[in-house]
Amino acid sequence: MSNLFSDFSIRNLKFKNRIVMPPMVCSDFTEEDGFFTLKNIERYRDRARGGVGLIIIESTCISKAGRLSPTQLGLWSDDHIKGFNRLAGYCRDYECKALAQIHHAGLAVASGITDDPVAPSDFQGLSRSNQEIRARALSLDEIALIQDEYVAAAVRAQEAGLDGVELHGACGQLISQFFSPFVNKREDNYGGNLVNRTRFATEIISNIRQTVGSDFIISCRIGCDEPDLESSIQIAQVLEKAGIDMLHISTGLTNYIAGEIVNVFVPAYFHYNSIVYRGTQIRQKVNIPVIVAHGIQTPVEADYLIEHDYADFVAIGRGLLVDPEWANKGQQYLKVTPCLRCKTCSYHYKSSNCPQTKTKKFNKRYG
Repeated sequence: MSNLFSDFSIRNLKFKNRIVMPPMVCSDFTEEDGFFTLKNIERYRDRARGGVGLIIIESTCISKAGRLSPTQLGLWSDDHIKGFNRLAGYCRDYECKALAQIHHAGLAVASGITDDPVAPSDFQGLSRSNQEIRARALSLDEIALIQDEYVAAAVRAQEAGLDGVELHGACGQLISQFFSPFVNKREDNYGGNLVNRTRFATEIISNIRQTVGSDFIISCRIGCDEPDLESSIQIAQVLEKAGIDMLHISTGLTNYIAGEIVNVFVPAYFHYNSIVYRGTQIRQKVNIPVIVAHGIQTPVEADYLIEHDYADFVAIGRGLLVDPEWANKGQQYLKVTPCLRCKTCSYHYKSSNCPQTKTKKFNKRYG
């Protein structure tokens, strides 16, 4: 029987366990122009040393004009390769695999980044924080250019020594916007039916695979509600057919742009939230590995999902932010430092304000 600390192989890559550090952008860890700071590299190094099997590096932009934040990692230039290479070296030292999550924000681009936000279709609406959002439709030439930027970023990730990339197709990013009928109103081959709405992503997958070869992992993060579970299952199946190696289940565009969110029934026997539940339902309909995520805090909770064949990998977000040794402690049956589930995550905006880490100096243990 598999458990949280059993190994797993994808292509020619062997993961030492099923624990994933998911992509988590922390505002005070990155400076402008997309470069790693030492503080950020050390953040990942400490989790690799702490026993994680897979790190998915936080949202990394393929285009300077497509950023979520002025202080966000980038792979739009060869100059960025050096920082990712240093991180990849630390991961190899601790037998931890590493993917870069690459994305373009589309209509979710941060204020001040560009005067010309783009989306699959002309868009005007409100975010869930009631901020006005405007974007214009991409032309076919612009779609091809952005697809090329995804490929170029994947090549840079490979040159940096990373094990693969994850396409960010969730959380209202550009790929998610193409998936969503709320935003994608195109009447050409990139809009309309579900196959057309996934075409932007499937062409990126095909182009990356042709460029990087057969040993490089291509994952995709998708929403479980794009705009509903059944549609998300169909998206997952299309991506599988396109050659994706792994799926990472999160939330889709409806969680970020004003729109109807469908309540999902979770059976009484399933002691996790609806996002995890829908991730397990998507896994039943595909034949590729699936990472489930959201609100999973303890090694016991994570192990249950693997042992009962609900998932292939489990992403631990805030738990790994507050305790870099979460994985090692779990394997040794030691108590992990719990996340307090603050309404607004203090660590995300300023790590030193987190009530669980402000008195701890994890980095002092190294060099």
